[in-house]
Amino acid sequence: MARLPRLVVPHQAHHIIQRGNNRQAIFHDDDDYRAFLKWLREAARQFKVAVHAYVLMPNHLHLLASPADATGLGRMMQWVGRYYVPYFNHKYQRTGTLWQGRYRATVIDSERYFLTCSRYIELNPVRADLVSDPATYPWSSCAHHTGVNSDPYITDHPLFWRLGNTPFEREAAYKGLMEQALTSEEMQSLQDATYKGWALGSEQFMKALERQVQRRVQPGKRGRPRKTAGLSETDSKQGS
Repeated sequence: MARLPRLVVPHQAHHIIQRGNNRQAIFHDDDDYRAFLKWLREAARQFKVAVHAYVLMPNHLHLLASPADATGLGRMMQWVGRYYVPYFNHKYQRTGTLWQGRYRATVIDSERYFLTCSRYIELNPVRADLVSDPATYPWSSCAHHTGVNSDPYITDHPLFWRLGNTPFEREAAYKGLMEQALTSEEMQSLQDATYKGWALGSEQFMKALERQVQRRVQPGKRGRPRKTAGLSETDSKQGS
């Protein structure tokens, strides 16, 4: 069966994962992280993509972002790769692809999963035993959301603003959320949806999204359909 085109929905939050080829490192030193972030910021501005959360891990990266149109997300990722991959290959005297295939992405139901996804992203360095406090990891948006510093790469999502009437209230509320462990079910749902390209949300969200985009956004139910119903359809040290 042919693979469905990647689902990108304007003004909806998307969880994006990009991994190094064969799980190899894509960042070796601080200059690599800074270079990638510089090009990411330029591309996000150029292609009108709001980046709400991110983490750059040694061999992969996560983004939580909302594109203004159906093409901006793909163009942003392509543009960053066009600059970063030659930079990396030249610096480390290597050739060939850096990425493990194309980036993975899923549309998420913001009301239900936005803050969960943001926490999942920013807790990656803790799960990988790189830091004990996620706000101290220098290559993520956690320090921004918890008030340690202001991050120019971040566009705050309305759901983050809903956490409080003042910056202090929002940051305190977000710190409280970060102290709550994610369940294995939450992490598995995010991983499965992102790698398989299906949307993630409530049943109501899924049905509304299917009407909007005129295609399936979730896998069909397993098993043989009834005749009357018709056809139906970790790197332990690198994070996840």
